Amino acid sequence: MHYNAELIAVGTELLLGNIANTDAQMLSEGLSALGIDVYYHTVVGDNPQRLREALEIARKRANIIITTGGLGPTYDDLTKQTICETFGLPLEFHEDIWQEIVSYFQRRMKGGQITENNRQQAMLPAGCTVFDNPVGTAPGCAFEKDGVRVLMLPGPPYECRYMFTHRAVPYLRALTHEKIFSHELRIFGMGESQVEAVLHEMMVKGANPTLAPYAKTGEVLLRATAKAPTQEEAEEMLRPMVERVKATLGDIVYGEDVASLEEAVLAILKEQGKTVSFAESCTGGLLAKRLTDLPGASQVFRGGVVSYTNAVKAAALGVDEALLAEYGAVSEPVAKAMAEGCRRLCGSDLAVSVTGVAGPDGDDRGNPVGTVFLGLSTGAETICRQVDLSRGRSRGHIRHIAASHAFDLLRRALLDLPL
Repeated sequence: MHYNAELIAVGTELLLGNIANTDAQMLSEGLSALGIDVYYHTVVGDNPQRLREALEIARKRANIIITTGGLGPTYDDLTKQTICETFGLPLEFHEDIWQEIVSYFQRRMKGGQITENNRQQAMLPAGCTVFDNPVGTAPGCAFEKDGVRVLMLPGPPYECRYMFTHRAVPYLRALTHEKIFSHELRIFGMGESQVEAVLHEMMVKGANPTLAPYAKTGEVLLRATAKAPTQEEAEEMLRPMVERVKATLGDIVYGEDVASLEEAVLAILKEQGKTVSFAESCTGGLLAKRLTDLPGASQVFRGGVVSYTNAVKAAALGVDEALLAEYGAVSEPVAKAMAEGCRRLCGSDLAVSVTGVAGPDGDDRGNPVGTVFLGLSTGAETICRQVDLSRGRSRGHIRHIAASHAFDLLRRALLDLPL
């Protein structure tokens, strides 16, 4: 049987923007891994009438409904009551669940007073499968009615994740024999619309496996997905598609199942036993941060200099003041000199420099916002790449994309790809 799910998050605080609905992302990822398609996300406030309306819509278009939130002890926690009214089920008091709630208070609340309204948390739909909650006071549950399975989970993210992983997943796994497996391809150097145009035929014709693009900051993620009873069968379906994408797009595909450019570069540096250092101006240390956010960076990263002023470029990196005077800080000669000076200073195999104009205004040499020069020194040669990031939406966006270009330049040099 094919299962499709709708997620209904209950809580006025979600609609007001007071908190983010992180439960929905976690649940969608988990359901996908089980081979259960998620077609709709719904958010509804703490209002019984609107929740009933959402449930009536959901039961017509999904055979699994998962709700989060509204299982607490306060007056506005009405999820169970409203669901039971909608599906025509009575609520029953579970003495064993009540005793677990009492025990939880005694263990965790250190003398906190349990109140009578906590008893309603032990009221559950008649005949349901109970999901006990050892990490909180709100138990969950599941039931089937008229061909629709309803699962109720608590809203706090830690409790929701625990309950889904340890209670809901075993329940749902028994329903389906198919699972979904994916490979992610990361692309830097081509926009989402261009990628879609090049791979359009593969995207529109794919039923199983499928290929879908997702725009990220300055890059594109391609997800190839297959549904199969086993991972081995899914892999057999996915591999031809993945290899065809790589052959079509070439070296702008910088990694498979990696999270970022810096993660891909870190792996290459480790594999080749090489070290790197960074001389940064407009990025303000962002390259160093992105690389050192990753475990194992100490094996390859020698250090860096944030040379935000001409004086520091000259004093720390040894950039000739005559170059700075003649060409200005945002220029090819200075970018090259920064990289060479950084490599000498840090004793690294390679060094990358970034100097540019992040905005909001151009510089005194007439360089417009988004002008960036990247230098790369390998010891054998020093090269420079100039990029135009004038379409950047903000200083932060320009700085992030400039750092990504720096990592891509480093990747290409390490792999002997066109620079």
